Amino acid sequence: MTEPRTSFDPAQMDPGAFYRVLNSVVVPRPIAWVVTRSAEGVHNLAPHSFYTVACVDPPIVQFTSVGRKDSLVNAEATGDFTVNLTPESMFEQANATGTDFPPEESEAEHTGVRLEPSETVAAMRVAQSPVSLECTLHSTLRLGDSTVVFGQVRHIAVHTTAVRDGRPRIEHLRPLARLGGNEWSTIGEVREIRRIPYATWTDDPSIGEQLRGD
Repeated sequence: MTEPRTSFDPAQMDPGAFYRVLNSVVVPRPIAWVVTRSAEGVHNLAPHSFYTVACVDPPIVQFTSVGRKDSLVNAEATGDFTVNLTPESMFEQANATGTDFPPEESEAEHTGVRLEPSETVAAMRVAQSPVSLECTLHSTLRLGDSTVVFGQVRHIAVHTTAVRDGRPRIEHLRPLARLGGNEWSTIGEVREIRRIPYATWTDDPSIGEQLRGD
């Protein structure tokens, strides 16, 4: 029996209402904890949950500013920023840095988040974050009421205790993610599975039979 579905049509809904639905289904979303500096030298710290990798070579990440937020304005003005992983241990601070402080005030100072100098860019990084991506502004793309900010990764700094066998390990990073509404999540159960090469698939028909429930 087919499960009944409820429909949400953006053409028939208020944009804000549809946005809340979209936020509830594109989950979980990693959080870019972005540090930028204004032309006057004030360091802004803000969480952005529209965030992902945009390109491998060159390495580029992207986050979206809904409206012209300080992160966007500062990145355009000074040309660089850092993206910091948001650890579970800093849940309350991460949420508080989403407060609409005026541009001339630093969220890091208000919330007790310690910043430290970066290796390759002028924007600072979050000292307590296990991973910081130091980026220069690559480009921006305006889409309706939002702007996608692309940053070329110039350097990644990881707490040594979070690195094992040559790469950062999830059990030491403990990242937070955003869900719908005011909901956040932790990584929960971690599952590991290898991809199935096509040659293996064709050599062993039972793989497909098990997945299909034949």
